[in-house]
Amino acid sequence: MSHSHVAILGGGIVGLATAYNLTQRYPDLSIRVIEKEPGVGSHQTGHNSGVLHSGIYYKPGSLKAANCRVGKQAMERFCLEHGVPHDICGKVIVAVDEKELPALQRILDRGQQNGVRCEIISREQLKELEPYAAGIKAIHVPEAGIVNYRAVCRKMAELVRQHDGDVQTCARVIGIRHEERLISVQTTAGDFTADYVVNCTGLFADRVAKLTGRTTPEKVIPFRGEYFELRPESQYLCRNLIYPVPDPSFPFLGVHFTRMIDGGVECGPNAVLALAREGYKKTDINFRDLAETLTYGGFLKLAARHWRMGAGEMWRSLSKKAFVRALSRLMPLIQSDDLIPHRAGVRAQAIAPAGNLIDDFLIDAQHRVVNVLNAPSPAATSSLNVGKLVVDKLAECMG
Repeated sequence: MSHSHVAILGGGIVGLATAYNLTQRYPDLSIRVIEKEPGVGSHQTGHNSGVLHSGIYYKPGSLKAANCRVGKQAMERFCLEHGVPHDICGKVIVAVDEKELPALQRILDRGQQNGVRCEIISREQLKELEPYAAGIKAIHVPEAGIVNYRAVCRKMAELVRQHDGDVQTCARVIGIRHEERLISVQTTAGDFTADYVVNCTGLFADRVAKLTGRTTPEKVIPFRGEYFELRPESQYLCRNLIYPVPDPSFPFLGVHFTRMIDGGVECGPNAVLALAREGYKKTDINFRDLAETLTYGGFLKLAARHWRMGAGEMWRSLSKKAFVRALSRLMPLIQSDDLIPHRAGVRAQAIAPAGNLIDDFLIDAQHRVVNVLNAPSPAATSSLNVGKLVVDKLAECMG
């Protein structure tokens, strides 16, 4: 049975950033990353919009705010050092009418408190940056950017291997057993032992935490975000990143336009309940996942509180016309023919029993195990610093 000092469960960007940070801080430790898919970064990491977030939206003093700022700078340095393509292209957050101006000002205030370089710009200045965007005013955030997070994951995995770490793919965790001086991890690729275990399994973080012996009051609920893409001949409509003023009571940022580092412009996403934790298509159903969601009191309370918004998101999922209508608030010239179906992503969102969304990073350490129970956006941007937080927690376990 193969042994390592630390076993990291999950080969997404948070798990790999944790492994990379361990190689930097403890070069003599043996490290194994255990990933159930054939490649790294296959789920949340590989299906997000690829934005390098600035930290403008997040509550000052929160883990999100602090980690986004430091993590973004670390990610930029990592990309520069290791040749990962990225572009600091800037973004605009657009107010389309007078009613949105107070919320726009609150976002600006948050951004400035968080140290983000940002400013209110006029309609005329907005037109210079994004000629086809609607809006009476906007916030310009010149330090926002784009990157390919799958490429980041591949590079991190390569660096972990260069430090004699192991990245074991095609190994789904099916059991965890605490023994006297070590932890045994049973997987579909065989059993592994470790002195310490880190759970970075994202969409399955609550279930894997339970395997480690940590019963969590929160439950992961999957939300699918569906995208369209601008046809090549319509990509002139968006130069970089165009965002709406978000609803502060909901953790999603609303449909927006995102230029991608590998080419093309994404439009979306909406946010609908996924019928499976890895339900990337409308027809993907896992009855265990769905039953867990629909019988969880926290989700039912959330749904009762936000049913109108949820109904609107579902309608946009079913109706391209409704999706186009939502996009046209930001881009009046957009037409249905400008859009072609694109990919979807699934976001792991921890929800508390009271029905409130866990809107910050949640990392728990007990005995020999660290569980990353919630890592919402901007987890990818923040991953290198979140990895440091996880290593700090692990260091506490090591004593």
